[in-house]
Amino acid sequence: MYKFLEHTADVKFIAEGNSLEEAFLEASKALKEAICGDIKVLEQQTKEIEIEGDNLESLLYNFLEEFIVLLESEDFLISKITEIKIDQKNFILKAKVSGDKIDNYKFTNDVKAVTYNEMFVKNEKGKWRLQVVLDV
Repeated sequence: MYKFLEHTADVKFIAEGNSLEEAFLEASKALKEAICGDIKVLEQQTKEIEIEGDNLESLLYNFLEEFIVLLESEDFLISKITEIKIDQKNFILKAKVSGDKIDNYKFTNDVKAVTYNEMFVKNEKGKWRLQVVLDV
């Protein structure tokens, strides 16, 4: 589950999951909605990504930033993540993502970047909670 929160200028959201992978997955869904609304994106291409970080926050940052990089450098818009695995000890994430070229879609926001502003990754009472602010 994810929900958007009030923020003066940018887009802010909280994502939750029973596992860290589920929370990261929900964060990617929130990012996709922030970029293109509730438009259904076709699954025309599949990519494998591997992301590294120094801690869970940098792993989350690098994970979400990868989708912005794919959008800007390869015109690739994420549709969904079909597999995700996180090595919490070494801060490595591997995932298979599917999506389509951006030419067929209209965007709701120009998401410029993921920020560390107000970001957190917490395990509270067996549930993972992530907070992210996107620069739009």
